[in-house]
Amino acid sequence: MSALINAEKKVAEQVQGDIPLEKRPFDAIGKRIGISGKDVIDVLKKLKEKGIMRRFGAVLRHRSAGFSENAMVVWAVPEERCEEAGFLLASYKEITHCYERTPPLEGVYNLFTMVHLAGGDPEETSGKDRMEEFTGGVSSAIGIGKYKILRSLEEFKKNSMEYF
Repeated sequence: MSALINAEKKVAEQVQGDIPLEKRPFDAIGKRIGISGKDVIDVLKKLKEKGIMRRFGAVLRHRSAGFSENAMVVWAVPEERCEEAGFLLASYKEITHCYERTPPLEGVYNLFTMVHLAGGDPEETSGKDRMEEFTGGVSSAIGIGKYKILRSLEEFKKNSMEYF
């Protein structure tokens, strides 16, 4: 039993920060701690099943990845159209998040999306026009005219929690 707990702790130590940027990152992690990549994945699954680890995901540093503009766009969608509009919004490659918020922001905006536009210079006026142009096009396509663009002005440092 203590061998399993020790393996869980070692794996947790390795994945609480950045994982290796290589083709088989779990093999590299396993090699560092003396187990196989498959065992690393199995341990992560067990930690999730036990409720010790809530989620495992990547953190994208948008600007480093080439996205020059980011904005939260909030939409006022009639309740009966919320699911349909959500699926339509989520179908755009520029939209990475789409979720319903209850209660709605300002009592009106109930569907939230995160939009990332690549290329262009965010310092130029034309960059701001690109976000407005994109959002306006989406608005027309899905038939939802009431929205607000909440621009990301800076990217904050993103860190995972460290426990060990």
